[in-house]
Amino acid sequence: MSAIVFPGQGSQFIGMALDFDSNFKISKNIFEEIEDSTSLNIRDIIRKNNNNLLNQTNFTQISIFSASTVIYSTMISEFGLDSISPEVVLGHSLGEYSALVANHMLNITDAAKLIKKRGELMNSAIKPNISGMAAIIGKNSDFVDSLVKKYKLNIEIANDNSPMQIVVSGMIDDLIEAKNKFVSEGVKKFIILNVSAAFHSKYMLEAQDKMNEEIDNVQFHKTNIPIISNYSASMSVNLDEIIASLKKQMANRVNWTMSIRTLDKTNISKIIEIGPGKVLSGLISRISKKFDIVSIDKIEDLEKINK
Repeated sequence: MSAIVFPGQGSQFIGMALDFDSNFKISKNIFEEIEDSTSLNIRDIIRKNNNNLLNQTNFTQISIFSASTVIYSTMISEFGLDSISPEVVLGHSLGEYSALVANHMLNITDAAKLIKKRGELMNSAIKPNISGMAAIIGKNSDFVDSLVKKYKLNIEIANDNSPMQIVVSGMIDDLIEAKNKFVSEGVKKFIILNVSAAFHSKYMLEAQDKMNEEIDNVQFHKTNIPIISNYSASMSVNLDEIIASLKKQMANRVNWTMSIRTLDKTNISKIIEIGPGKVLSGLISRISKKFDIVSIDKIEDLEKINK
């Protein structure tokens, strides 16, 4: 029995999942389905990265979703669901939408349309380069929250990625002020990230409201495979609970540490990370030593499933 996890923004790389597209008919079909539903030449973006489109939020998100979904669909086609045995699914930020496809709550076309809109809304939510994000390395969320409260800093936790990695969001001036305070408190790594806006924060509230209108227009389906939601960090198959958490995701922190600790309480011992990069595998190993973790982002990795 295993859990399937899907990565979020930042895991993208040029050429991701194109080896699947070249070798499996199912992969090509999934890419075509997503491209038709979004009117985007996603494979061209992934292959060429002209004008750095792959690293622009409105294209990054749909590209990562496409790569992850293509790889997962190919695994199911080649090996069958029984050999993978997903007992729980979860994803980091936009990866939650891939997880909702994997547990059949969303079909691929609807999920692709939502992700395209999500990327566009987040990309245009606030004027570029006046807000941003920063990674704090070596400290947990309790420490970060305590300093935010102590100094009344106008920043907030965006991603609780692990007990050793917290990402905060805020206006650039507020992040610089926060960096000075954190360094004065002994934090050695406070790294301003190369992102265009303060994601997973109050600055996304208007975009979140618009996104929820899109979510309301999509058909979700009942499932027997539970998902651990980013917002609540709780495991559920209840349609209303899952949608309610999804609607709060964009403007609130990604509770990844708590999500993995929720998974830690189950009888699951294996995690399969599906999609570009191995970011989640590294984060999970810092949260819990319980799991055997396998990452799948290229064709050669499929052999790991047999093992």
